[in-house]
Amino acid sequence: MAQSILDTISGASTGTLVVTEPLNFWAGKRVKPREDKNAEPVFEPATGRVLCQLVPCGAEEVEEAIQSAHSAYVKWSKMSGMQRARVMLEAARIIRERREKIAKLEVINNGKCITEALVDVDVAWQTMEFYAGMAGTLTGQHIQLPGGAFAYTRREALGVCVGIGAFNYPFQISVTKSAPALACGNAMVFKPSPMTPLTALVMAEIYKEAGVPDGLFCVVQGGAETGTLLCHHPKVAKVSFTGSIPTGKKVMEMSAKGVKQVTLELGGKSPLIIFKDCDLENAIRGALMANFLTQGQVCCNGTRVFVQREIMPQFLEEVVKRTKAISVGDPLLDGTRMGALISKPQLNKALGFVTQAKKEGAKALCGGDPFVPTDPKLKGGYFMSPCVLENCKDDMTCVKEEIFGPVMSVLPFDSEDEVIQRANNTTYGLASGVFTRDISRAHRVAERLEAGTCFINNYNSGAVEMPFGGYKMSGFGRENGQVTIEYYSQLKTVFVELGDVENHF
Repeated sequence: MAQSILDTISGASTGTLVVTEPLNFWAGKRVKPREDKNAEPVFEPATGRVLCQLVPCGAEEVEEAIQSAHSAYVKWSKMSGMQRARVMLEAARIIRERREKIAKLEVINNGKCITEALVDVDVAWQTMEFYAGMAGTLTGQHIQLPGGAFAYTRREALGVCVGIGAFNYPFQISVTKSAPALACGNAMVFKPSPMTPLTALVMAEIYKEAGVPDGLFCVVQGGAETGTLLCHHPKVAKVSFTGSIPTGKKVMEMSAKGVKQVTLELGGKSPLIIFKDCDLENAIRGALMANFLTQGQVCCNGTRVFVQREIMPQFLEEVVKRTKAISVGDPLLDGTRMGALISKPQLNKALGFVTQAKKEGAKALCGGDPFVPTDPKLKGGYFMSPCVLENCKDDMTCVKEEIFGPVMSVLPFDSEDEVIQRANNTTYGLASGVFTRDISRAHRVAERLEAGTCFINNYNSGAVEMPFGGYKMSGFGRENGQVTIEYYSQLKTVFVELGDVENHF
């Protein structure tokens, strides 16, 4: 097998890695693009320098990848659940063994700090282990029918599934989508975000080393055109997409033409409600965790922070103090707590939201400006000082639209009924949170919030055992948890007659 990208990562530091290996993977090996035209640069967020060149896959390459995946699916789906589980457990072991190297590559390609990336890799191997455990438990039902006849159901694989990933959790998403798919006996063709193409390739190499049939997990690189080819392909049974609402709508529309199953994990503008009876220290910690992980580029972030009016001054004073203290800089340094945004356009977009908020009457209590680290090699990086906005109103752009940057919008409220109505007044419905010492209120509010997840006295504390997904325009279908098996499999009903056929004619 060719040298892995991970073999070159040990001695790399911010601003030193250059990747020249092919970025596609199918039929058990890396695959060079047929042509080098239309190559697009992939940037290292912390420095702004070119990390590698990405050539989008065209129709012939997509066809090759899908045929490779289908051939592997035929073999893999005939294996028992326990046989599949053993291979997946080996993949989990390899991820654990290479944890630090994978996290380092993720940081260089994505810009998030190393402490977060290490957690992401841990979530990935835990996800793999969880679904390996599920693989041997997939069963149907036996139903006794009159006259000695009976029926049973079989839970069967779908076939070739397509996973389309996002830039904020590149490695983790490649596992979140592929692990349940493979546990059910499917194959997957995965298209990473064109801004973060590298760690999905590492996952393909790990699956190969663990012993999956060649082609079972393929990686095709590209943007919208490549995604369109995947969604339209007749051999694709399902598409799982993570990304923006506009793109999610297009994925759904394209997949509908082939009546393909779809899972959509889309954007959010989630409310975090902090009542005056809360543990204020924990609420402040929760607000920071709800807004500034991965430079604010998290779809379920609680970016609308509703604070009961009586405690607003204390909350703002402390949250601003701690936001100012967040260490922004080289994401590979252990002491860094916020790295670089994914791209120059995304940085400018986030800065533009802050400018617009000020025009509409909000006040930036801290941050909201380009940040230039002292290290010379980081001068061209996409850094932004984390921002807290007060004086926010429900109709402001910064409150209504997803920013995907380190910007917290703080809004006062007076009563429970009022804040729930305001919290639900959005087209999004991905997540929500509430801080209160009143246990009745906590569960009452959780029930009334229109979102797929509600955190009580915490935020962004997910677990692979629990399903994740949205209400309303934040998408449908679920990832993580046992229920996801239902989204990567289909039920067949079999009727068995042991006696004579009753003839009506």
